[in-house]
Amino acid sequence: MDIIQKKNPKTFLEIGIFHGVTARNVCELMFKNHGDNFNYIGIDIFDDSDNYKNEVVPSKTFNNPIKTFYFKYIKRQNPYSIIAVEDLLSKFKKNIKIIQGDTNQILHEVSLKNIDFIFIDGGHDYKTVKNDLEQSFKIISKKGTILCDDWNLSQALGVREAIKDFSKEQNVNFEIVHERFAQFNL
Repeated sequence: MDIIQKKNPKTFLEIGIFHGVTARNVCELMFKNHGDNFNYIGIDIFDDSDNYKNEVVPSKTFNNPIKTFYFKYIKRQNPYSIIAVEDLLSKFKKNIKIIQGDTNQILHEVSLKNIDFIFIDGGHDYKTVKNDLEQSFKIISKKGTILCDDWNLSQALGVREAIKDFSKEQNVNFEIVHERFAQFNL
């Protein structure tokens, strides 16, 4: 969050929303900084099937039994669903747009404008990360930031390789932040 605070974006794209915790924190921060004058766009597959078994997906179950009880019996929602994420972000309903789909197929089709910060934490397969970086590079504003999560994730070596290859091919530098993120400042 310190990186996002420093960059102070008004239009934020998150690739890979998962349960929406980062989305909620980002929206809270942008609301604090800009009032109602911000936009958050999130894209995720929201797919529990084995269709994406080659991707590294975080555990979809909670270690905390209270959270499990809360979603199962009180909210009656799958926390990894577009409905649950929209519910979590309902306070910011007029400022958010949640898109369900595979970024390999839809990122180039989605109309995105004036994006000044992109957080990539979606699929961790080399092809997916490379696609997300290439498409992000096309839509980011001239002074924007692209931040990729999981640079150091040993189970997802495709992330690191895609970042290195993209950097070399586009002749853009990146820096490693907190040993976890690869940050492109454009």
